[in-house]
This record gives sequence, C-alpha cells and structure tokens, in this order.
Amino acid sequence: MALTLHSTSSFVGMKDTKNPKSSDEGLGVVSCSPPKPPTRLRAKINSSHEMQAPADHKGYWLDHDRRSTVEKRERLHPGSGHRKVGRGGVPVFVMLPLDTVSIGGALNKPRSLNASLMALKSAGVEGVMVDAWWGLVEKDGPSRYNWDAYRELVLMVQRHGLKLQVVMSFHQCGGNVGDSCSIPLPPWVLEEISKNPDLVYTDKSGRRNPEYISLGCDSLPVLRGRTPIQVYSDYMTSFRQNFRDFLGDVIVEIQVGMGPCGELRYPSYPENNGTWRFPGIGEFQCYDKFMKASLQAAALAVGKEEWGQSGPHDAGDYNRFPEETGFFGREGTWKSDYGHFFMEWYSGQLLEHGDRILSAAEGIFRGTGAKLSGKVAGIHWHYRSRSHPAELTAGYYNTRHRDGYVAIARMLSRRGAVMNFTCMEMRDEEQPGHAGCSPEGLVRQVQAAARAVGADLAGENALERYDGAAFAKVVATSRVDSGEGLAAFTYLRMNKKLFEGENWRNLVEFVKIMSEGGGRGRVLSEDDFGQSDLYVGVLSGRKHEHSSSKEAALV
Repeated sequence: MALTLHSTSSFVGMKDTKNPKSSDEGLGVVSCSPPKPPTRLRAKINSSHEMQAPADHKGYWLDHDRRSTVEKRERLHPGSGHRKVGRGGVPVFVMLPLDTVSIGGALNKPRSLNASLMALKSAGVEGVMVDAWWGLVEKDGPSRYNWDAYRELVLMVQRHGLKLQVVMSFHQCGGNVGDSCSIPLPPWVLEEISKNPDLVYTDKSGRRNPEYISLGCDSLPVLRGRTPIQVYSDYMTSFRQNFRDFLGDVIVEIQVGMGPCGELRYPSYPENNGTWRFPGIGEFQCYDKFMKASLQAAALAVGKEEWGQSGPHDAGDYNRFPEETGFFGREGTWKSDYGHFFMEWYSGQLLEHGDRILSAAEGIFRGTGAKLSGKVAGIHWHYRSRSHPAELTAGYYNTRHRDGYVAIARMLSRRGAVMNFTCMEMRDEEQPGHAGCSPEGLVRQVQAAARAVGADLAGENALERYDGAAFAKVVATSRVDSGEGLAAFTYLRMNKKLFEGENWRNLVEFVKIMSEGGGRGRVLSEDDFGQSDLYVGVLSGRKHEHSSSKEAALV
C-alpha cells in the first residue's frame, strides 16, 4: 500500500485490491492542494451573557485565590500544559477508536492507523487521545502489566510528530453512549466482584453495575490485599516507569479516570440492557454496603440516625420525569433539610473520591511535564428544571439555586488538573422540548465556574458530529477573546466516516480556525466549513489512476 501526497481537489475512496479480506483496511493516502479561502464571515459577534461567578460549595474545600492556585499548579508541573497553536490558538486532538488496542493486547490495524495519523498530521491536528484500558493492561493478574501495544502506539505517534493524551481508563468499555466494543474490568477484579458484589455501585432495586468499582471501598483492601486507590496508583506508577522517556514530550496529558466512561460521576444513567433511556432522571447509586455504611455514619454525625437508613424513598426510577417524583418535583424533598443533607453527602463522597485519585496522580506524575486532567459529564437534560434531577443522581449537586460545578473545578485546580467538559458542540434548539435541555446554559455555567477558581478548561463533543454547524458551535464556545477560551479541544472520534469528503474538509477547516484563535471576533456558520481540499483515500500499492501533475511519496 502506497501513501502518497497529491495536489488535487477530488476524493479517493479505493480499497486495497491486493488483500480484500484484510482487517487492516483504512486510510492510506493523504492528498491536498492549497485550500480555498473560507467564505465571507457575514455575522458580527454578539455580546455574550456572562453569568455571575457562582457560589462556593461550602463545607468541603478551602478557598484559594486565583493567583496562588495558578502558581501552585506551575510549581507542580513546570513546563506542562497544552501548546497553543499560533497566537492564542486552541490545539485540537482527535480520539482514537476505543479498540485501538485489541483484547489480545496487540495494536489493532497498525497500517491503517499509521496512515490515519499521517492524515491527521497533514490537517494540522495537534495530537490524538487513547484509552489505556485497565482491563487490558493488568488482565493477567495483580501488578502484571502489559504495555507493549501502547509503546508501539507511542512510537508511531512520535514518528508523525504528533502529541498524545492518555486516559487512565479504570472503567469498563461497553453499555454506554458511543461504546462500540466491550472491554470489561480485569478478570481477577471480576472474580473479586463475584465473591463480593458490594464492590460495585448498586441502585435501590439491588441492580449491580460492573462498570466501575464503588467509591465506598476506596480505602479498603478489597482487591487481593490492596485498596482500589492503591491499585490505581500502582497502575499509574507502572505507566510512568514504562513511558518516562516520552512524558512531557510526546505524552503531554494524562487524563485520570474517576468513574464510568472515565468521568467523575456515578453510573446513574446506564444504557446497558435498556435500563435507562434519554431523558430519564436516572437513579441514585448508594446502595452497596460500603456506601450505606458511609451514609449511616454521616447521619449519626448530624444527630439524624433515621436519615441514614437508605437513600431517598421518593426519587422515582431511571426513566421518570421530575414532576413524577416526590423528591425532584418543583417543591420536592430535594429542598428539605433531609434533601440537603443527602445531596451534601452524596456529592461530597464523589468529590473526595476524585481528590483521592488525583492526589495520587499528582504525586506520581510530578515533574514529568505531562499535564493532568479530569473529565466531567455534560448532563444537560432537565437542566431547565429547578432541581436538575439528572445532575443530582450523577452526583453533581447543582440546582437552580446552588452551583455544583465550582467545587468540582476547585478540586481539579488544586491538583493541577485541567477540567475537561463535554457537549461543547450542542445547541439548545437541537434538543427535544420535553427533555428540558440546555447544553448551552450548562457550558456557560461550567465556563464561569472554571474562571472563578482559575481552573483550565478543555472541551470535547459529546456525540459524533461531522457537520459544519457542530464545528461552528465549538469554535464559538472556544473563543479566547471572551476570556473563556479552551486550553484544548478533543474531537470524538476517529473512524472511517471522519475521512469522507465533506466531513474531512469540515475537520480540516475547523482545525485551521481553532489554531488561529478559535475564530475570535467572529461568529461562524456551517457555510464557513468544508472549504479545504485536503482529503484522504486508499491506494493500491501497484496502481493508482489519477490525473495529477504533482505527486510525492510520504512513506
């Protein structure tokens, strides 16, 4: 298979005729010509409505002023952070497929991956993101790590002059939005769970969720003599030891998984087996014996033993709407003293869990030059309701009258970690009216929270989008002239569809605009995308019929 640079404006999509049955089909040609200038940007920027700095989450974290927070972060990670592309530019990364490393521990479709990385580099992308799955690396037994495939990937990324974001993925893959493969937790961990089902999150019906170890046993030696935090720490330490020569140079970011989907949250809306359907409110996940013991202790501490008997009895089930429950209704139990106590405990446990893991990561990666980050879910449905029920069941104590994101941003910032947030591509007008969605309002609130505590904010798109309207929305969200610019943006996700003609041209133009500062001072529409002639296709190693006056082999 030949990898060739062309000067042309057509799109090639030929298959490798030498081996039509090969599983290594992919993108083997990068072709480009000088891009056409974008269409005239017709709209002027509108004044954005800035939210007032939200109130603090009292009782958990001490306040630090913005300057001291930033200075501490710089001392802990000297020279770390994302490289700005151009003046005030926003670097763009692209997520690699979930199964980049196979169940067998080998790099999946390496020839195709190599060609795809070449294409992304030609488009101006800063780098790529990959999940380092706990269930693959430590599957052979406790403390038996296999990083071979990831080392091969790092070397490949380095050869192309790209950067790498690595996710410490301590969760299972499968059962959630966008999961295209199944990667369970390590077999030896599943054995322990089978012996003691309370090791995983549990709902009020006793349904166990094997996506992630319950935070209730963070500090208990339940994994063959080690605590979950010790297991995660040992894993990250092994990663540092094996990739010390690449940290801060090729590997520029370590995103620390802290829950299902790698996000700091409870698994309150599991799609597996149809348990939850959008836009259900979800369910509280506090019914394993470790969480119940913690709740009982918290209730006794405030002299309300009866509050520790269980979670809210009137919170409905996964697929209810707020007004169908006693807890989340307009004047529901969430507003009572009990509701406040329960949500303080439930959200506080999540914050402490995140802090424990990030504290370990901070010590392990200190001085490597690699930036830390943590991911927060963009739960935008029922955001317009007073109680914000979908956020509450996920562990974010955010209501119309209380800000739940300042405490999260502060915790991340105290550990020198970037706050990575999703749904940057979404518009309110695209959402179904009955769901009470406001992704735009949610993003504005999170931006304000990050700004209030001096936290860096990075973004992702929540769903696979290829259209110009979605890219234009991300550009508007990332504008640096508003003082709310993104540290980086990671695009979900690399696949064959991304490299199709119009989709690819949209991405190329998007990367260009972001590198120039996120289109500051301008409002972009989807008409501003799709102007590039850079494209990717597949060539047979023996013959390629195409009229071109300029051709140069890349590999």
